[in-house]
This record gives sequence, structure tokens and C-alpha cells, in this order.
Amino acid sequence: MTKAVVQSWTALRPARRTSVPEGSWLRCPSCAQMIYRRHMETNLHVCPECQHHFRIVASERVGQLVDPGSFQSEFDGLQSLDPLGFRDLKAYPDRVLAEQLKSGRPDAVLAGECFIKGRPAVLCCLDLGFMMGSMGSVVGEVVTRSVERALERGLPLVIVSCSGGARMQESGLSLMQMAKTSAALAKLDRAGLLFISVLTDPTTGGVTASFAMLGDVIIAEPKALIGFAGPRVIQQTLRQDLPEGFQRSEFLRECGLVDRVVHRHELRNEIARLIDYTGG
Repeated sequence: MTKAVVQSWTALRPARRTSVPEGSWLRCPSCAQMIYRRHMETNLHVCPECQHHFRIVASERVGQLVDPGSFQSEFDGLQSLDPLGFRDLKAYPDRVLAEQLKSGRPDAVLAGECFIKGRPAVLCCLDLGFMMGSMGSVVGEVVTRSVERALERGLPLVIVSCSGGARMQESGLSLMQMAKTSAALAKLDRAGLLFISVLTDPTTGGVTASFAMLGDVIIAEPKALIGFAGPRVIQQTLRQDLPEGFQRSEFLRECGLVDRVVHRHELRNEIARLIDYTGG
């Protein structure tokens, strides 16, 4: 084999591929398309192909909704206790600590005062990154304090819900948060202040059965799972077939349980318009 032939083969050989960082691509669970993660993130964590809304944590939600630099976090000093001495695969305090280290949050909620397109408001976001956004005593207390802060300041309240329900490790104490948050919202209603409830995927269990469905205006993201019990439990209880998608936001809007289904790209504008329309 001549030197010229070897050189020609070398020229035709494709260049070695550069390594792609792990996790740069992900598959959309709705349309199964491969998405470049950076593009998805700049698109507010929405699939550019089918508009599937990915689940996001509270800090990302705050960043999408509020004016830059306007969010003042409150109530971060609260910590979960373990009065029941609960233990499943691990002790409850150990589980909480592991979740804190993983998420960087003290519990499954982030709240504070902010501006949304120049409108002052109190914003409270549940965090799926901490025990699936489950509502324990800390979440219930922060939601209640957020309501009281809105009442004290005379500001509109926005709560973004995403939760697997009440936190089983706190048993009846977590269920008591349903009554506490609902009672606080009744005071806000009597004062004539606006409460906008935003339901995202998923909003289930005790959160759905309390403050999430008490908004003056209830907004949901497209195709969000919203319900109290799971579809299998409901079907076994009713002993009949259920409509397809009966726990999705579009079906609930048709039934009058949700006022509007709003794309994530329009959510910030919609909240600002509602504040203007109602006078806050």
C-alpha cells in the first residue's frame, strides 16, 4: 500500500467525535422526542415540540414569575420536628436532613414578597424537589404566614401548588394544616383581598382538598394532574369506568373546577392582568 493511498484514506476518515456531557439531552415523556436540555431550560422547561410542561422546583418557579431581584424570601427558619418518632425505612429526622441536603431548601415551600410585572404581591410556591412537595407542619405554617402577610400588607396572594399531598410522616399533624390554611384564607376573603391559586403537575391529596381549590381565581397549567385520590382508588370506590383524562386541568375547566388553563409562557402576564382587573 503506497503512502499516497494511506494519506487519502486518512483524509476521508471522519474526525473523532467530541464527548457530549452526560445529561445534556433528555427524552420528553409526552412526545418521546430527544430535547437538548439547554433549549428546554431556556424555554421555561417546556418541550419545544409538544409543549409538555416539565415539573420544576420552587426556585425556578419564582425565577419565572417575579421581576428580577424583587423576591424577598421569608419564613426560611422553620424546621420540621418529629413529635411522633416516625420511622419507615429511616427515621424521619434523617429523611428530612437528606432532603435538605439534596434540595438546598429547609422544607417543601418557598415564600416571600415580590413584584410581578411591577405589581406587589405575596408569592408562595410549593417545592417538588423536597419530598415531592408534601405538606407537613412547616408547609402549612409557611402558607398560613404568607396569607397573614398578604392580609397585613393589603397585597394580593399567589400560591403555586405542586404536591403529592399531606406528609405521611407527620400523620394527623399534616392533616391539621388543611384546616389551618383554610381558616387563614377565610380571613383574607373577608378582607376582600385577591387570592390567585395556580395548580401545576401534580396537585393532589390534602393540598387539593384545602387551600389549592380556594382561590378567587384558579389557574392550571396544561395537562396538569389535579385530584384528591388517585384514579385507581376512585374507580374501585365508584365501581364504574371514568372519563379519560378526568383528573387533568382541561377536563376540570370544562367541569367548572378550574377557571383558566394557562401556558407557562403566559402565566406571568396572566397573573399581572388578574391583579389589575380585580384591583389586587
